[in-house]
Amino acid sequence: MFFTTYARKITQFGLLLAITSLLSCDSNAVFKDHEDIDDGMWYVKNEPSFTFEITDISQPYNVYYLVRNSIGYPYYNLFVKRFLLNDKNKVVNEALNELILMDERTGKPMGDGLGDLFDHKIVALKNYRFPKAGKYSFKVRQYMRQDPLPGIMSMGVSVEPTVVKQ
Repeated sequence: MFFTTYARKITQFGLLLAITSLLSCDSNAVFKDHEDIDDGMWYVKNEPSFTFEITDISQPYNVYYLVRNSIGYPYYNLFVKRFLLNDKNKVVNEALNELILMDERTGKPMGDGLGDLFDHKIVALKNYRFPKAGKYSFKVRQYMRQDPLPGIMSMGVSVEPTVVKQ
């Protein structure tokens, strides 16, 4: 019994590692990173921040939230406030977004997952044109009523050139 449970956990971990590796291979991403949330308890004062550089402003970009939550996350959605800042720390774009992590009626987790962890890639900015070349920071603040918010394991961002379909 012990060895069966142990073998299953090792297999699940190996599969999760393989899926994560495959999902992290975005060859067209200009920037991709995440920040782990300590103990899966996201405090309002903890604002993950990501700094990246845009060199080509002739094309639009899609900016994505990369969210990892545990099955124990107590809500079906996640409200976040995001801030895009330029190199002078001036806000050039901000919004309050609702991210849907689970089916509202069934509670079934959305996203890709294995075991009790689920990864989501959700659009934050679609076809966004950066005003000028340079460094930008993308900050995210949890905007739920609970502080700390349990069950969010990491928050990240991916910046990708918009793919034009032909």
